[in-house]
Order: sequence, then C-alpha cells, then structure tokens
Amino acid sequence: MSETDSFIDEVTEEVRRDRLFGLMRRYGWIAVLVVLLVVGGAAYREYSRASQQAAAQALGDALLAALDNPDIAARSTALGQVQSNSAEAVAIVAILQAGVLAEEGKSADIFQLLQPIVDNQSLNQDYRDLAHFKQLLHADEVLDAAQRTEGFQVLAEPGKPLRVLAEEQLALLELQAGDQGAAINRLNALLEDADLTQNLQQRTRQLLIALGQDMTKGN
Repeated sequence: MSETDSFIDEVTEEVRRDRLFGLMRRYGWIAVLVVLLVVGGAAYREYSRASQQAAAQALGDALLAALDNPDIAARSTALGQVQSNSAEAVAIVAILQAGVLAEEGKSADIFQLLQPIVDNQSLNQDYRDLAHFKQLLHADEVLDAAQRTEGFQVLAEPGKPLRVLAEEQLALLELQAGDQGAAINRLNALLEDADLTQNLQQRTRQLLIALGQDMTKGN
C-alpha cells in the first residue's frame, strides 16, 4: 500500500481523535495534498497541478517543522506562524491548531478558532464540515447536549464525508442522555452501513458488547 493510500485510510478515522498532526508528521507534505482529496476533490485537483504541488510541499514542510516541536505551547505558536496561501490551507492549519489546543486542555478555544472556517461560505463545504465536526467534539463548555446533537445530525446527513463518525457521536450523546435503547438501535444500524470503516466497526461492536449486546448473533 502506498503512503498516499495509507494516509487516506487513516485520516477519516483519526480526525475525531485529535491525531491529524501525528499523521502529518508521519507522511509529511503528502498529507497536505491528501487531506484536500479526502475533504474536497475539486480543491485537490487544483492542488495537484505542478505549480500548486510545490506550494503544497512548502506548506507541508512548514507544518511538519511546527508539529515536530516537543513543547505543546511552542508547537501551537509555530503553527500560528505558518504562512497559508489559500483558504483550504488556512483551514488545514486551523484544524491542526485545534488538535494542539485539545492537548493543552483548551477545548473552549477550539470553538472560536474554527468558527471562521465554518462560516466561510467561499470554502468547500467539506472543509467547513470537518471544522464543525472538530468544534462539536470539544464543545462541552460552549454548547449544550441538544445543540451538539443538532450539529451532529447535520453532519450525519446522507452524502456528508463524516457521516458515520457523526452517527457514532450521536449514539454517544444518546447514551449520555440515558437513552440506551436509541443508542443501541443507532449502533446496530451503523454496523450495517456500507461506509463503515474497519476501525469504526470495531469500536461500534465493542460499545455494543459493553452495553450488554450479544455480538455472536447477527452482526
């Protein structure tokens, strides 16, 4: 499997865990191009041109240097100094900064950081959805459960790139609300989803087992 294929396979799984910076460190500038592919094919086609590839490599190198800093605060500062020459690149940098803020325990700051990305109507919708997903993951101090549920419901609509991950979050919110039956139904439906990745399938099955479901039958 090529580096590009490996990155595509991992990025949709790891985006929810604030580990996109780790993938960036592992794959270098390829990650800049492939994130564009994952969250917006049209934008990726623009970046895949030779002239844009050089710019993407320079951006990837700058991000890699920033993320290699072992000090969290210094890493955050370095990311803030990365020069971005497109709205898509700005979005990638902001999403990586959100991961660093999560490490620092500054979840409340993530919402404010990503709001301009979410609000940017000139940006490919998939980037905005990715930023919104990251917002909702860390919005406990900003939004109540009903607001987070509403947000994830939008991201779980058919055709959305983060749909199955949003469904997982909706199930977790249902559990937090004490509606175990609804959560189990959602998780069982998720197991039948054609877009379910192997890692998400494993997490879903483990959660159902923890909820007392017999996974030796059916799924």
